[in-house]
Amino acid sequence: MEDKRICLSDLPLPRLTEYMKELGQPAFRAKQIFSWIHRKLVTDFSAMTDQPKALLQTFAENCTLAAPTIRRRQQSKDGTVKYLLELADGNCIETVLMRYHYGNTVCVSTQVGCAMGCRFCASTQAGRVRDLTPGEIAAEIYTAQKDTGERVSHVVLMGIGEPLHNFDNVMDFLTLITCPEGLNIGMRNISLSTCGLVPKIDALAERKLQLTLSVSLHAPDNTVRSSMMPINDAYPLEKLIPACRRYQKTTGRRISFEYSMVRGVNDSPEMARKLAELIRGMGAHVNLIPINPVDGSPYSATDARNVQRFRQMLEDLGVNATVRRRLGADISAACGQLRREDAAQQQGKDLTNEDRRAH
Repeated sequence: MEDKRICLSDLPLPRLTEYMKELGQPAFRAKQIFSWIHRKLVTDFSAMTDQPKALLQTFAENCTLAAPTIRRRQQSKDGTVKYLLELADGNCIETVLMRYHYGNTVCVSTQVGCAMGCRFCASTQAGRVRDLTPGEIAAEIYTAQKDTGERVSHVVLMGIGEPLHNFDNVMDFLTLITCPEGLNIGMRNISLSTCGLVPKIDALAERKLQLTLSVSLHAPDNTVRSSMMPINDAYPLEKLIPACRRYQKTTGRRISFEYSMVRGVNDSPEMARKLAELIRGMGAHVNLIPINPVDGSPYSATDARNVQRFRQMLEDLGVNATVRRRLGADISAACGQLRREDAAQQQGKDLTNEDRRAH
């Protein structure tokens, strides 16, 4: 049964202020409550010690807070921490904390599952279950911050799900985490990745946010890209690249292109030349990604030497390219992998229990 209570974690400050007014409360209460949720990171109304008991009782009866629980936790030798978080409805998502010299970055999921069907990605294999709410996405960061006791300064929307397929909730999430009364993360410290939903790229451009847009390109021609990413059938390169150029012109922000290196598919010198030609004149950055192996996927990673050769070719052709550092290689690092492993374990337990009952 659907929970009809209001999740206060989902409400940006202006909407929380309106809700306080509806309850007959002064406007300043909204700032106090927002700070409790998004700066002090409480997950229980009783912890809001400066609020009237009657108001807290109203919250307890009519409201909720996003408070995922850590179902599994893996830590890599390099300090990367991967979480499988269980939501209030029992669904699970993945969140990753990565430690860099400039600070901690959290990679958040924006949906339970994904509908985009990219063939090299573990998170899409079971399809999309539902969208995450703004507060649930923010709670991924808060959970990692509380677990490690370390501040998170950067956020990447590159976990499970397509962020622009959950556009309104993601926009509210960005409002929550950049609010001065909350974590106050700078918009320039946020990267959003999309597989290329052209109308939503245009809608995002109109907001003129100072985040970094990363477009999952992965191939410089339609035949190869469609074989890897079904979304290319709806928004082929003839539509996607002009949308990226419009985005840059509207926002004044440089786009980053993600390019997963797949052995024998998109890693040839010809592909490097086509890629350089496709994005010529954009000043865009290309991020080369050695893919993590995924069970059930026909793809395998290009060897490190070929990745470097490909990068050098792009550089020689005037394209700024880097190879993404692989973090968490010794844990279930591929996006969606930990969730799938957990689901398989649970299914195994259920089958074992059925066998016991049968005997």
